Amino acid sequence: MRMPLILYQRDDCHLCDLALEVMAQAHVPDFDSVFIDDDAALEVRYGARVPVLCDGTGAELDWPFDAAALQAWLARTALRTGGIT
Repeated sequence: MRMPLILYQRDDCHLCDLALEVMAQAHVPDFDSVFIDDDAALEVRYGARVPVLCDGTGAELDWPFDAAALQAWLARTALRTGGIT
């Protein structure tokens, strides 16, 4: 089963903008952006860690990452889940 990717981020977040640039360089497939600013539970979980990329199975990739590290993580995700969307 293919799992969706989710990028947890904040509004006006320079590191989140950098993560988006790296994701574009790595040709990341479609993903959802979830802004944690107005969600207390997400703020507790990801507040100090954003940006965080999640594969839907609980595997997370914390910033900082470069295109090579991201592509390696995506390859492991694809092996684990049978693909990503």
